[in-house]
Amino acid sequence: MSLKLYLLVYVLLINFIAFITMLYDKKMAIKGNYRVSEKTLFLIALFGGGIGIFLGMYCFRHKTKHLKFQVGIPMLIIINLVTIAYLLQKLN
Repeated sequence: MSLKLYLLVYVLLINFIAFITMLYDKKMAIKGNYRVSEKTLFLIALFGGGIGIFLGMYCFRHKTKHLKFQVGIPMLIIINLVTIAYLLQKLN
């Protein structure tokens, strides 16, 4: 497989994981059980899962009132997109 395909698979996988993590955290919040830490959610977003976290926020109405998520996740999405664009440019 080409490096571009690996990058695509990685981006899709990390965003799927991010989305499912937000669903899991929302369900645990409703039940009052152990939660996924905000640090973990931001790390997932930092490593390419920003879009998955963002979609999870609004699909599950989870963390949408937290200012650090309202501002931080979109900033990480921008960082993710710039990084991906840079990597795609270098792979050409």
